[in-house]
Amino acid sequence: MTAPKDQAPGEDGTPPGDGTPQGRESSPEAADTTAASGGAPAAVAPGTNADGTAATATARTAKSTRGLTPPSWLSLTFLLPALLLLGFLVMYPIVFSVVRSFFGADGHSFAGVDNYTGIFKGHDNLVTVRNTAIWVVVAPTLVTVLGLIFAVLTERIRWSTAFKLVVFMPMAVSFLASGVIFRLVYEQDPNMGVANAAVVAVHDTFQPGAGYPGAGPRTGNDALGTQQGDGTIVSSRQYAPGQSALLPLLRIKPEDLPTKPVQAVQPPAAKPGELTGAVWFDFTKGGGGNPNQPNAGESGLPRIKVEAVRDGKVVGKATTRDDGTFTMKKVKGDGPVTLRLPKSNFTASYGGAQWLGNTLITPAIIGSYLWVWSGFAMVLIAAGLAAIPRDALEAARVDGATEWQVFRRVTIPLLAPVLTVVLVTMVINVLKVFDLVFIIGGGDPHASVLALQMWVESFGGGNDPGKGSAIAVLLFLLVVPAMLFNIRRMRRERA
Repeated sequence: MTAPKDQAPGEDGTPPGDGTPQGRESSPEAADTTAASGGAPAAVAPGTNADGTAATATARTAKSTRGLTPPSWLSLTFLLPALLLLGFLVMYPIVFSVVRSFFGADGHSFAGVDNYTGIFKGHDNLVTVRNTAIWVVVAPTLVTVLGLIFAVLTERIRWSTAFKLVVFMPMAVSFLASGVIFRLVYEQDPNMGVANAAVVAVHDTFQPGAGYPGAGPRTGNDALGTQQGDGTIVSSRQYAPGQSALLPLLRIKPEDLPTKPVQAVQPPAAKPGELTGAVWFDFTKGGGGNPNQPNAGESGLPRIKVEAVRDGKVVGKATTRDDGTFTMKKVKGDGPVTLRLPKSNFTASYGGAQWLGNTLITPAIIGSYLWVWSGFAMVLIAAGLAAIPRDALEAARVDGATEWQVFRRVTIPLLAPVLTVVLVTMVINVLKVFDLVFIIGGGDPHASVLALQMWVESFGGGNDPGKGSAIAVLLFLLVVPAMLFNIRRMRRERA
């Protein structure tokens, strides 16, 4: 039977085709349309996925992916050498040090926590703990601040690359060599130590030294002066205004004489009411000459203070010239006076600070540490500055902020993560500082820190590995919080 002419094929619900089952199968597009229109989901044919792809291909892909992942036993096989090496070099020493710290020097007698409590007993041990605390608080802070200053300067000066090179160069020098360098820098003798040479130069600029240590008058019956117990020299006779005095000195070292000596001469004639005189080195090379008289080749002694004393009171003052002569233009009162050369004339000239003394040795060593590590901090902070969005800085300037406000309210907050990294890294580093303290301090207990004390107790003559192990464990426990802080910060940044 044929369909009516006015009825299109398929209008009676029969799908177009030849009536076979293949012709009655619905296409994937039709199934999707049915599901989208709210009808019942189309049945998934066996051997196919929901999207119509062949399940065999998916299984084959998953199997090939699993084949690329090595089995766990193979991974452990490759990691085993590294794990063994790590355990031998790191874990075993830590465990052994912890165990050893509970035993005495012989390694057999159990000491308990005595080795730990002993760290905080005794004057030298307390000085060591105090110095370590000073290092942890002061050194990282100063390194971070200097690194920040240098990093900011490199953005504002010409030849910034050369500046960075100079500041970072100490990092290329070994800490042993750095210690030797600063040991020479802090030498007490200004002729050898750079630090004291600079200090003495500045001091002598404002207060020139005139010391003639060890100088004294001639002894015997013809002596014109006597030296008291404190070093003060007084004239053997008294002088009235209008007279001249001669005060020769002996026992002066050649290095204490003026660099450019001036020939000693007779004092000028005194006017009424004045008192004149001469102070000189009464020694003629090769012998000869008249004692107590300025002779050819004898040097005047400049910058010596002279006082006129009457009844215990100073009534006149003067200072010698380059040729050793002096003039007191006004002497108070009437009557003879005794001339006095105060003891300050015969004390040694200012020789600079005692950098390696008990008071300044720890700050001096921290100064050398800053010289070495400031370049490291500068490089890290400069990288952080380069990563700061310039739009934020320009926006703050447009809003009327000054450069200091931009630096304090914009730059510093944006640099806080980098500054924290530098600070924590330096804290960990100073807890382990050893070489600079050992070389510059030279074993001085006033400069000792825990890392150096650990070496001294174990290998440097203490012969007590138990105490050394206890100090090592304490240092490890002090480093752990800083390490955990760094790990937490890095995890937060990754999140």
